[in-house]
Amino acid sequence: MAWYAYCIGEKQAFPELARHRKPVPLDSVLGVSGNQVFLYPASDLAIVVSEHNPLETLNQKAGVDHARVIADCFQHSTVLPFRFGTVFNDDETLRKSIRSNQRQFVTNIEKVRGKTEMHLKIFVDDCCTHEVARHASTETVGREYLSNLRESASRTRERQTRARAVSFQMHRLFMPLDEEVSCRLTDNGKMVLDIAHLIERKHVERYHNKFATTSAMMRECFMQLSGPWPPYHFVHRLTRSHVHAAEKAAAPVPIMEVATAMA
Repeated sequence: MAWYAYCIGEKQAFPELARHRKPVPLDSVLGVSGNQVFLYPASDLAIVVSEHNPLETLNQKAGVDHARVIADCFQHSTVLPFRFGTVFNDDETLRKSIRSNQRQFVTNIEKVRGKTEMHLKIFVDDCCTHEVARHASTETVGREYLSNLRESASRTRERQTRARAVSFQMHRLFMPLDEEVSCRLTDNGKMVLDIAHLIERKHVERYHNKFATTSAMMRECFMQLSGPWPPYHFVHRLTRSHVHAAEKAAAPVPIMEVATAMA
């Protein structure tokens, strides 16, 4: 029987595993394809899984179900999410994967225990919009090619400087334990900064209050906040150099990407 894997949690966080050495149902939680979710004990860990038909195609709804199960487990335990679509062919494959990586999993749980992830999306007007429009029709003209290349490089540096300044300001205002930042341009001429902040779970309310005052203060930006989430970005950083690629264990897809795909 194949197992679809959602995340790894702490066995002690699930009282139903106290007297069991075999998988036990997680009450009132259904996973991918509406299948019953089970807690699979492995030493001090609990692997959250459901039965799976390998011939079944995983669709967008499955991505939403995957994220929902992880979020439910996060209410009870520190979790290390599996990448969406991780399937173990049988019990032996699952046990072998967990056994060979157990020390690293336990270490990573210790590192993110009591922490959560907040996600900021910041929309900033592109400082180079007018220059882009002015050169758009001439970039292929031969004699201006080198000149436009230099100006394009200059625009890129300006955007990078602006993005770094906004990112630094967010770091100074929110003071996270850790952060992941990415930046992209949209078709309507805005820069979008995606910022994941790792914070203590007990400070979530304070973070929300800080967001309210910051978004009112920074009128030149439009800001969106989501969370708290399981620490997807930061678990990924911890595990990417330790997990076997073939097993794809505990290498998460951020819930924000799953949610975007569903839209």
